[in-house]
Amino acid sequence: MTDRSSTLTQLWHRIEATPKPEPEDSITLRILVQLLVIVGIIATDVAIEEPLNLWAIPVSLVGATWSYFRRRHRNVPVKFCIAIAMLVALAAFFGRLVGELNDTRLVLAQLLIHLQILHSFDLPRRKDLGYSMVIGLILLGVAATLSQTLTFGPVLLVFLAIALPTLIFDYRSRLGFAKLNLKTTDQSKPSKLFSALNPKFLGVSFILVVVLGLLIFALLPRFPSYQLRSFPVSSPIDLPQGQFDGTQVFNPGYASEDNPNNDSENGGTGGSPRRGAGQLDTTFYYGFDTQINQNLRGQLIPKVVMRVRSQARGFWRVVAFDEYTGQGWEISRNDEDQMYVVNRPPWSYQFLLYPQITPNETREIVQTYTIISQLPNLIPSMPWAKEVYFPTQELVIDEERNLRSPLDLREGMTYSVVSQVPFRDRSLLQQASTEYPKKITEHYLDVPEEIREKVRQKTEEILQNINQVAQNKKPLDNPYEKALYLAQYLKQNPVYRLQDLPPFLEDNEDLVEAFLFGYKNSPDGETITGGYPDHFATVLTIMLRSIGIPARLVAGFDSGEFNPFTGLYVVKNTDAHAMTEVYFPQYGWFAFNPIPGMELIPPSIEENQTFSALRSFWEWVAGWLPSPVTGLLQTIFGTLFIWVARIIRWFLRLFTQGWVGLFSGILIALLVGFVGWLGFDRWQVWRYHRWLSKLPPEERCYQQMLKLLDSQGYKKSPSQTPLEYAYSMQQYHSLDEAEVIEEVSQTYMRWRYGGKPANLSQMKALIQNLKKAHIKRLNRQSFKLLKR
Repeated sequence: MTDRSSTLTQLWHRIEATPKPEPEDSITLRILVQLLVIVGIIATDVAIEEPLNLWAIPVSLVGATWSYFRRRHRNVPVKFCIAIAMLVALAAFFGRLVGELNDTRLVLAQLLIHLQILHSFDLPRRKDLGYSMVIGLILLGVAATLSQTLTFGPVLLVFLAIALPTLIFDYRSRLGFAKLNLKTTDQSKPSKLFSALNPKFLGVSFILVVVLGLLIFALLPRFPSYQLRSFPVSSPIDLPQGQFDGTQVFNPGYASEDNPNNDSENGGTGGSPRRGAGQLDTTFYYGFDTQINQNLRGQLIPKVVMRVRSQARGFWRVVAFDEYTGQGWEISRNDEDQMYVVNRPPWSYQFLLYPQITPNETREIVQTYTIISQLPNLIPSMPWAKEVYFPTQELVIDEERNLRSPLDLREGMTYSVVSQVPFRDRSLLQQASTEYPKKITEHYLDVPEEIREKVRQKTEEILQNINQVAQNKKPLDNPYEKALYLAQYLKQNPVYRLQDLPPFLEDNEDLVEAFLFGYKNSPDGETITGGYPDHFATVLTIMLRSIGIPARLVAGFDSGEFNPFTGLYVVKNTDAHAMTEVYFPQYGWFAFNPIPGMELIPPSIEENQTFSALRSFWEWVAGWLPSPVTGLLQTIFGTLFIWVARIIRWFLRLFTQGWVGLFSGILIALLVGFVGWLGFDRWQVWRYHRWLSKLPPEERCYQQMLKLLDSQGYKKSPSQTPLEYAYSMQQYHSLDEAEVIEEVSQTYMRWRYGGKPANLSQMKALIQNLKKAHIKRLNRQSFKLLKR
């Protein structure tokens, strides 16, 4: 027992004998560092839109205050307790990590916050404050990956505004200057804090950093690549197994058969009847169900329903229908034995779906969806989904390849989809076979008997008149060109217009017939044709079926509004609409959009997304500018681009004109390169002298010395203080030169950070001596080379 006590006593004496760390006395630096940590904590809560970590702010303030008053003590018992608490926090982190393997970012942020709280009780040195600064920066970075809105932007700007003076005071502390108080005793003079911060310099630096960051962000190419195979998905949702048969779709926008007047929980009226005339629900899009009623009238009230992060802009497909009912659509194969149930393993959130087999070139596109407002239990995705990361234990795929969830898509739910999207090669699709499989002809060529011949004749008439309308002598001899032309015809024909409120259909009236030839409920003396946007898709689908081209109706969301600052597509309920999908043997289904005012071909991977942020940023800026200004800028940049392209083309053509052209091209390239180098070199010299002229004389002398030493190959590192740099020069220069460098650096330090006037004539004389010594050294080296 005595030996153990002696050992502990010796250990304690050794601890006491070790030199105490030099404490950081600057209150200003400590306050600024604590503010950075607070902003990092707030940024995390702002990103997840939930106040989970605000409790850490007062606890961290208490720890920082206690640490300041105890900065000159060893605090060994407290450090021991902190070490134990950190181990407990690490164990809790691994415990939460097991349940959140789908997305570990929030768990990591909480671990950092817990460690920072414990660390705040032990901040004696400047190095310890540096750790807190790094934690605040990491928290901000984690929050940036979690944030999906621009509310994170102001927090980022606040962090930057605090970080700039923090770095200045941290640098002053490294130089060994005494702390600066927030108040000055002499009220007749400006505060030392105010003069040290130099508000003008801070303001200019802040603006430059923001502008440069936005410029880099806009110009940075977005290459479509995911390096990780673990994609964001919500926490698992446990549901009873076997109770979901996949036949049901929960669309709150439709009235329940048991309770027609039932209101939905999230603002939908639930009053849209599934059959007959009625009013559209103002919140939920009517087209997401197993059957849809296109005899509804009304308008949706815009509302954000989801945010999408995708490697490519696309149409977020939700549901497809195969059977036309005369006034709407339905999924005919909706029995339980026609559903394909997919289960995921308990250790993974990945659902593997059977891949598409096609000779066409495809590209893997990853999408992550975050639900903002309630949606039916149909899962939006780009076609053709091959992997789904979803929080439930099972999913269902029907014959139309619609993805169904056991529960509705609720607010806050996140899931990811990996789609194998085919390229839309027009030349290949033109050559596609017209020998359709029996399974296709049985379900996608059906047209009601009452209108079949009438619609067929109208369709044939439109196709036969192509030479008069399009002035094209080439006949339409393949399904792709026919579908393309019919879609364009419906978009542009003034007879078929978008109607604000088309007449209701009578009980025995067909929608396609009314659209093409007039509604029975048209006012006297007037024939109303056309209809709602989705009606155009229905008409195109039936017209294609009438001439033997398999087609179906598909509903989903347009891409939405791209936010260049968050990189997300913001999708509203008003972005939902229907299109026509046409089947091409071996190549699969491809969509055509006949709705006026929309793109004829839905967005897909054919578009170059590399500089999508720059293009979207320009579109955002152009939206704020008057039309004449936008047109002028587009004309200027367009003309400039044309001339640059012509010059490059002329230069490249030289190399194809024999030996004379080859030597001419090389000579021009060398001449342009030399002139460019010479101009750049002179510009740098002019820019350097212009910069020197704006500096105070003391700063100018010191920078001239740094420039001279840089020309000798001894460049000063930004992390070095002036004295550290001067000391490092002692091993490369003679004793006299090293003394000159140290004297100039000491004089500069006393003036820059101590406020003492400098002897300019002496500084200039010392620099001149340094230049002479450098010239003598060069002459000696030249003489030795000549002598050899």
